[in-house]
This record gives sequence, C-alpha cells and structure tokens, in this order.
Amino acid sequence: MNRFVSLGIFLVFVVGGGAAIGMLTAPGGWYAELAKPAFNPPNWLFGPVWTALYVLIAIAGWRCWRSDRRGLPMRLWWLQMALNFIWSPIFFTAHAIGAALAVILLLLGAILGFIRASWDSDRTASCLFLPYAAWVAFAALLNAALFILN
Repeated sequence: MNRFVSLGIFLVFVVGGGAAIGMLTAPGGWYAELAKPAFNPPNWLFGPVWTALYVLIAIAGWRCWRSDRRGLPMRLWWLQMALNFIWSPIFFTAHAIGAALAVILLLLGAILGFIRASWDSDRTASCLFLPYAAWVAFAALLNAALFILN
C-alpha cells in the first residue's frame, strides 16, 4: 500500500473517529451544570487541542504500523485508541464520572506504555505521544476533580 494512502487512512480513522465521537457525545446541559474546578479550561479549547492531538496520534500509529504491525507499540497504540474512544460515551452519555476516571487512568497508562515501548524503535513516534500524555494527565486530573466535586 502506498505510504501516503496508509497515512490518510490512519488520519481519517483517528481524526474522523474522534470527531464523530465528539459530535455524538457533545457535553450538553448535564456537563454545564457540574461543579467545576478553578483550572477547568474553557469549552472552546477542547476541540482544537483534541484535533491536533489526533493528528499526532494518527502519525505515530502509522509509523509503528509501517515498521511492525504486530509489535508491542502497535498493540499499545490500538489499546489507547479503544480507551480514548470509549471515554466520552462513558463520561458524557452515561454520566459515569467515576468509571470515566478509571478509563482515563488506564488510557494514561497505555499512552505511557506506548512511549516506553516505541522509544528505542521509533523515537519520533514516541515523542509524538508526549503532548498527548501531558494532555491526558491534565484531563485525568480534571476528571478526578469533577468526580470529587460532584
């Protein structure tokens, strides 16, 4: 498969999947009424941040897929995608803040695992996940604060 076609497939899957889940699980009134911590970012920030992160996630996954489709980094990449995509329905649709906190902590673990597993074989893919790890760590803190406050 042409490398640009496969990159396009990864971008469509990750960015498109993230956008679709975001539209299907938009925060709504329930989220607006939650007590929020002082460090809660404005709602408009989430869309641009996640879009940029999804591009980085797609490129990292594509790079690992091209080098070793069955290796540990690729398996961790798929795991973090599954956890990433199920968090929003659990939090915004099911309103299960505690369960969402458990999922996001597992997600952070999978992201950190991917960074470590890909560090020696593809440092670029590993580094592409660093902003993602930072954002998800912040999101986990925010999720925990929402759990405590509500």
